Amino acid sequence: MARINYVELPAADIEAAKTFYGKAFGFEMAAFGPDYAATMTGDVDLGLNGDASDMTAAPLAVIEVEDLEAALAAVTAAGGAITRPIFAFPGGRRFQFRDPNGNELAAVKSDAH
Repeated sequence: MARINYVELPAADIEAAKTFYGKAFGFEMAAFGPDYAATMTGDVDLGLNGDASDMTAAPLAVIEVEDLEAALAAVTAAGGAITRPIFAFPGGRRFQFRDPNGNELAAVKSDAH
């Protein structure tokens, strides 16, 4: 069953964001290059995106799916607008879309599943 497994936040100052979430909540953030960090709990994780050319304007909920291509077809058929086609990243592949109300989300298929 599909479920939200990740929330990505835009973070213009990645180091300040990592420090804040570490101090405020005890989150340990793994670095994925200079502009990205994430918790790695295996439950609902938090990502911090500091790449100005790639970050979304608002938090990005990420929905884990079993079949990424089928999810892309279902989102399109349901009236969603694809904002970023399927792409690979360390740990899996995903695409981003807007729902009929303009909310941007992503669907992901991780390499681990």
